[in-house]
Amino acid sequence: MDPRNQSLSEFLLMEVTEDPELQPFLFSVFLSMYLVAVLGNLLIILAVGSDSHLHTPMYFFLSNLSFNDICLSTTTIPKMLANIQTQTRSITYMGCLTQVCFVMVFASLESFLLAVMAYDRYVAICHPLRYAVLMSPRVCVLVTFLSLLVCLLDALVHSLMVLRLSFCTDLQIPLFFCEVVQVIQLACSDTLINNILIYSATSIFGGIPLSGVIFSYSQIASSVLKMPSSGGKYKAFSTCGSHLSVVSLFYGTGLGVYISSAVTDSSRMTAVASMMYTVVTPIMNPFIYSLRNRDMKGALRKLTGRITSLL
Repeated sequence: MDPRNQSLSEFLLMEVTEDPELQPFLFSVFLSMYLVAVLGNLLIILAVGSDSHLHTPMYFFLSNLSFNDICLSTTTIPKMLANIQTQTRSITYMGCLTQVCFVMVFASLESFLLAVMAYDRYVAICHPLRYAVLMSPRVCVLVTFLSLLVCLLDALVHSLMVLRLSFCTDLQIPLFFCEVVQVIQLACSDTLINNILIYSATSIFGGIPLSGVIFSYSQIASSVLKMPSSGGKYKAFSTCGSHLSVVSLFYGTGLGVYISSAVTDSSRMTAVASMMYTVVTPIMNPFIYSLRNRDMKGALRKLTGRITSLL
């Protein structure tokens, strides 16, 4: 009997919990996490847009990062909430491919945005006289658009390559959402080209931005250490603190996914690590920037004051 399912209609995602009594609690927890992620990042976007003092390249990229985090959370959490509520594990074939595509787009774009934000800090600290030219509004918009375009093209290529695969009857994905590597592992047909593309994309979309971040901050550290004033050093490092925290969280949780999948056979452990990567990071970013950035805290106070007065 041919193990391939020629009438493939759906995949099965990992069950969040096998205990029916825990399902209402977990539904409330994940719903709260999703609402915090969306509202927190939305507040960042509104604060940047409403305060003219924040109309700078750094906050332009921050607002784009917040919007990207909203999209990344929306790609994964609502489907998981629906499955918990209906006590099902299924996701349609096209729904799974759509989720694969958008997860790749927003995860890759997050990496690019963090790299561009590091470059922005590098130019501001190491080349302040050229900052207005190198980080003009036109350049910022163009860089963001090109990053999005490249990420979209990459995700479409991977999605189209998945479409050519034949799948076995065992269609259980050991994650709470569809991820391209896990989907490819379920295929019965040859996946050599798919794996080559994934490794190449990981090197490009992960390695190059991370290398850019490391280069930018090595140059920043070198320039700051040469400053004669301790006050100047503190100011320079304080402007980078929030971004460094976000970079560490993003790449730390991303690295945790691959380490956990490499060193353990526990699909539950890998699923938890992937949850940190796609859910916790978008939640924490607004808190990091609002708590560590004085300008952002001031803008948020003004925004909440306006909202309160309207109510």
